[in-house]
Amino acid sequence: MSCDTLSEVLRAVRLTGAVFFDVEASSPWVEQSPAGKVIASTVLPGVQHLISYHVVTEGSCYGGLIGKPPVRLEAGDVIVFPHGDAHVMSSAPGMLSPPKLENYLPPPRTQLPMPVRSGGGGSERTHLVCGFLGCDIRPFNPLISTLPRLLHVRDRDGGARGWLSHFVQVALAESRDKRAGGESVLARLSELMFVQAIRRHLEAMPDEQRGWLAGLRDPYVGRALAVLHERPTHDWSLDELAREASLSRSALADRFGRLVGQPPMTYLAQWRMQIAAGLLARGSKVSAVATEVGYESEAAFNRAFKRFVGIPPATWRDSAPPPASSSTTAASTDATSVAVIGREAPANCRSPSPATQRPISSSKRPASAPARRAATGRARTRTTRAPRPGGSPR
Repeated sequence: MSCDTLSEVLRAVRLTGAVFFDVEASSPWVEQSPAGKVIASTVLPGVQHLISYHVVTEGSCYGGLIGKPPVRLEAGDVIVFPHGDAHVMSSAPGMLSPPKLENYLPPPRTQLPMPVRSGGGGSERTHLVCGFLGCDIRPFNPLISTLPRLLHVRDRDGGARGWLSHFVQVALAESRDKRAGGESVLARLSELMFVQAIRRHLEAMPDEQRGWLAGLRDPYVGRALAVLHERPTHDWSLDELAREASLSRSALADRFGRLVGQPPMTYLAQWRMQIAAGLLARGSKVSAVATEVGYESEAAFNRAFKRFVGIPPATWRDSAPPPASSSTTAASTDATSVAVIGREAPANCRSPSPATQRPISSSKRPASAPARRAATGRARTRTTRAPRPGGSPR
């Protein structure tokens, strides 16, 4: 597994976090949250995709997708909804209540998280810290589609020394004390918590699991992904990539396609478009982005970008990208999938620090002529080099 590849993807899709609610609940209580696309523009303006999470710091409760069996949560548990689904948190299973959309409008001049008091005043008390993570979903986010719709992370084995336990303790202190800089601390903590949850999920995945994370975990496909992300504008051929991965050409093509779900060069072409989209979103000139991602000409880049994304690059740059549809965020994921993880990730796979959550630098040197040929899709007639956008070789 390559943690660096995961960090690179999280940088490119611009992961950002916010802690919104400090919830004190007494039985009976129920809080239903709308789908992320309904509240994204008010919770984290400018993000394409909204992920909800809840951390139980005291007591116990239930959480789950609307219409699906809930999971029981206890102190130290984290529940994440990677696809931004509507969901419900409650003191007992089977409870529902209309979502209160007004709760997602932050009051002026109030430091987050907002205090919320819920319930009927019963003896069973629960405390939660609830927040959101935003990221890009278009044109290409290989991570979100490979995650389950509900991710439940337990800290049973970690105990008081577990990473999640420390996160819960700090989140609880920051949410209650509201010290200077507290919002920033909680936001960065939420991003690190999400990375840790992904790592724990990855370590607990069964051997037969398929998807991008399964490819990342595989020693051969993971190496291929790492070098593709390290040098995305290189004039890659399948033969050269196979040598990097220490496999034969046919073995890598079969293994990569079986785990990741697409050929290596198709994946590479899509990743180049994601890099380009990030540069454009920050206002870079189309001609400069074309050179940055390895295209011979601005015209060739314009054609490729429009084929992949559906709009010209200048339109993407000058206006906020449209929000992803539910069908986009649900790609390759079972709508009922739930993952429960209860063990720590290996210590040799460190979480990226907050400093790694920065945009990809646009200060790289212009790509070489071979790299520009590869990025434009002008490959040899064999199918061993990067295909043109859309996956068909020239």
